[in-house]
Amino acid sequence: MSTNKYYGRRRRSSPLLPEGVDIIVESPPFEACSIMYKFLVYSSSIIVVGSPIWCYGGIIYLFRKWRHYRELATAASAKTNNTTTSSNNYATSSGESSQECSTKQPPLSQEEIQQSSLDYEKYQRLAKRYCVALITVIVLSVWGPHRSRKVGEFLGVRKWRLWDAWLNYVGYTVLHDKGIESRTPRMNNPQVLDNDNDAILAFVPHGIFPFALAFSCLPQRGYEETWGVFRPVVATATKLFPLVRTFIAWMGGIDASRSAVSSALNLSDAVGIAPGGIAEMFETYPKSGFHRNDEAFRVRNGIFKLALKHNRPIVPIYCFGATKMLRRVQLPAFIENLSRILKISLCLFFGKLGLPIPFRQRLMYVMGKTIYPPLDIESGELDEQAQEMHHRFCDEIMRIFENNKDHYGWGNKSIRLV
Repeated sequence: MSTNKYYGRRRRSSPLLPEGVDIIVESPPFEACSIMYKFLVYSSSIIVVGSPIWCYGGIIYLFRKWRHYRELATAASAKTNNTTTSSNNYATSSGESSQECSTKQPPLSQEEIQQSSLDYEKYQRLAKRYCVALITVIVLSVWGPHRSRKVGEFLGVRKWRLWDAWLNYVGYTVLHDKGIESRTPRMNNPQVLDNDNDAILAFVPHGIFPFALAFSCLPQRGYEETWGVFRPVVATATKLFPLVRTFIAWMGGIDASRSAVSSALNLSDAVGIAPGGIAEMFETYPKSGFHRNDEAFRVRNGIFKLALKHNRPIVPIYCFGATKMLRRVQLPAFIENLSRILKISLCLFFGKLGLPIPFRQRLMYVMGKTIYPPLDIESGELDEQAQEMHHRFCDEIMRIFENNKDHYGWGNKSIRLV
């Protein structure tokens, strides 16, 4: 992200917006999302968001087919191999009593033997095909050379027309709420301004699926007029989503571990993160104690400690509508605790028609004032300074929410820190 670059971009004001708020990316008209675009959104949702269902379901299906045909091939082989033995036993049964002979099975005819042999070859061939398909799917799910940033650049994934369909579907809008004062005193420091090019972008809230983070880094149209290219920080659990994992790899995704993020910051890469994580996902309606009009966010101190360690500013960004694209079913409390322990989002969600198709909800990103680390960072006071940045960040999120909720149509909603 480049705050320097941002201040040189075209900005538009509107009398309908609160004071100090500029339009960076204007919302496309409702009719911009054509029937074809809706089809692209619906089909890609089922394919990508629903990838754990059809991918792992497909693995189970291939395994069962392979086992089925292997058993049929084994039975056909045993039937053919026992033909000679059965014929010999039947031939020697002439000296036995008629009652004993009646229990013997007559030998197979030549046609039946040939049919058994053909069945064996057919079942064996089908078993091999399903085995190859099974191994291929498993290998590509776990590992694959296609998961590389170079492959993503070669395919031009950021410029796919699919993303135009998605951004029109969600009415992608970006505002900048700089407050009453256009710049804070800290921004007059040239040393600080030079660091803005490597700011940490913090997107709130996370949502059931991090659409806010995805649309801000994947489509070229999503970042070229706003914060620029950055690498998204994603949970380890995203590896369970085969296609999602592939797109993340194409974007240069970073695992949400402190060491991995720190390594990326050491490389001077711009980084984007949804700091609420999996825990924030459960701290919303329909959980007990939350109303339908309650919005909540959660921010841990780790991001601020990294910002202090690498002297990086943090840009707070609230995405209105991110929590309404999918709905969650409230599960027993132990599921939530298990999710936190395993760091996997074990939740039951649904969209349109009960499918993993997001509801059509306008996403309005609001960039707040940048949170800068202190000029003098004391190692012994890291926790206190991180806590101070945490307070400033939370206050700024609440400010831009309250300042812009009426414009979004959420005048009856409130937000709280959990």
